[in-house]
Amino acid sequence: MRKIFFMITFIVASMQLAAQTFDDLPTPGGEEKVIDNTPDSIAKALMNRPAPGSTRQGTNPVLFLIGNSTMRNGTMGNGNNGQWGWGYFASDFFDGRKISVENQALGGMSTRNFYTDLWPAVRQALKPGDWVIVSIGHNDHADFFDAKRARGVIDGVAEDTMIVGFNLRKQIPDTVYSYGHYLRCYIREIREKGANPILMSLTPRNARDDQGLIIRKPQTQWGAYIAATEGVPFVDLNEISGSKLDSYSFWKQQYHFYGDKIHTSAFGARLNARSAAEGIYYSNNPQLKPLQEMMVGVPLSMANVKREEGKPVVFICGDSTVKNEDKADHTGMWGWGALAKTVFDTLKITVSNQAIPGRSTRKFLNDGRWERVYNSLQPGDFVLLQFGHNDIGDMTSKKGRAVIASAQDTCHVYQIEDDGRYELIYSFGWYLKKFIDDVREKGATPVLLSLTPRNEWPNGKIERRDDSYGRWYRDVVAETGVDFVDIHNISADFLDKKFASKDPEKCKQKAAVYFNHDHTHTSYLGAQMNARSLAKGLKLIHSPLAAYLKK
Repeated sequence: MRKIFFMITFIVASMQLAAQTFDDLPTPGGEEKVIDNTPDSIAKALMNRPAPGSTRQGTNPVLFLIGNSTMRNGTMGNGNNGQWGWGYFASDFFDGRKISVENQALGGMSTRNFYTDLWPAVRQALKPGDWVIVSIGHNDHADFFDAKRARGVIDGVAEDTMIVGFNLRKQIPDTVYSYGHYLRCYIREIREKGANPILMSLTPRNARDDQGLIIRKPQTQWGAYIAATEGVPFVDLNEISGSKLDSYSFWKQQYHFYGDKIHTSAFGARLNARSAAEGIYYSNNPQLKPLQEMMVGVPLSMANVKREEGKPVVFICGDSTVKNEDKADHTGMWGWGALAKTVFDTLKITVSNQAIPGRSTRKFLNDGRWERVYNSLQPGDFVLLQFGHNDIGDMTSKKGRAVIASAQDTCHVYQIEDDGRYELIYSFGWYLKKFIDDVREKGATPVLLSLTPRNEWPNGKIERRDDSYGRWYRDVVAETGVDFVDIHNISADFLDKKFASKDPEKCKQKAAVYFNHDHTHTSYLGAQMNARSLAKGLKLIHSPLAAYLKK
């Protein structure tokens, strides 16, 4: 056996033996800074991780997650710094009645210091039939024996290579082995307990090669080699998530990360959690069959729409002004989306009204409504986007609707009042731009619509919100070049022509025939008016969608 021994003194040990390139975290301090890289914050994080095995339900197995800050981020691991690890969302894909998912990851860990410091307690908790996902390595290319972390490992998979020195952090003699050596140790000890190991490659970083593609990390080859030689299932998380990121616009790639080039936003964490689940669920490795039978929610959710060959679909996304009670007897509150078939030629195009009352851009996204539309889009489809009535308000409200009142690409971490959870909330314009970008990614055509007017008549003329929503819509249009139908002003012009006068109250009373219940929601007649305003606007801007209107 070939052995390499380096007897390292205190002075030499303090020198940088391997330049850190994976996890250069910022100095602690500031509301949105990562602080999981210091001994005191690691101690706090240890108290917030579940005790190994404590999530076990009766005799059910546990799926243990072994990783670093890309799997469990921040001192609390709750997104209060705007960053999330994918382990937080992993349980979305497993049936809690059959298996519990226990995220034992911790920021700042490498294969080596997780194995020496945290793994013994996890190993002790393992029982026959449990599962362990090992996806770690972002911090492995670092100093071997320094006083701060001492977490580096030797590159590669060689078993006959080691480095001996003095660990300044622990103040003990120490031996460092290869990346592959530590993976073999995890595998061997998992099997000794009758549990099932799964190796996964690392999450992608926000870095690109000369062709503009997300760089794939060398740990992938090392992990795949160990998995193959040890007969262990391997999921190439780096490739699955990396290929998804490659298919996105540069703008979309960016918001899957937050704060730096390695740590993910909730978008990125959810992407990685889904990629990990897909890698397991769609694997042909027979060893994974028992785990696959305990999985849920992996196939993509789709909008309920019946496609007909040769006909595109126009998806309508919005709030209660688009979809409401829509009673067959024409009474009550109506959304104009229910009357879209009166202006579109349904022999040429299928109308799918995906709007739902009470939604803002943020809530439509967070509730999964947008995901179903996005997953259903095909080239040649159209998407009408109309939001605004529910978007501005208290960001921390338990309703979960309000967004930042701006068209700029801005965001901020807020704590939601009902359950104390944290959310990175974006601006009104940002959410619209996300929808627009997503639609174009699928080869479909987005059309932005301004919000419908309200039955308010300051100075005897219908209320116009051109200085707020109107300005934000136009900023988004200027930035994205999206087709824009100004339903707000088209319908307002119609109402002004019919009812404007010097008496605001009389205006409101007369115009009430177009509204129902309050000043926002429309009657059947009002919904009909807004549907006709849409048709008029599509023709005015010469939208490709106008070709599908009734003659």
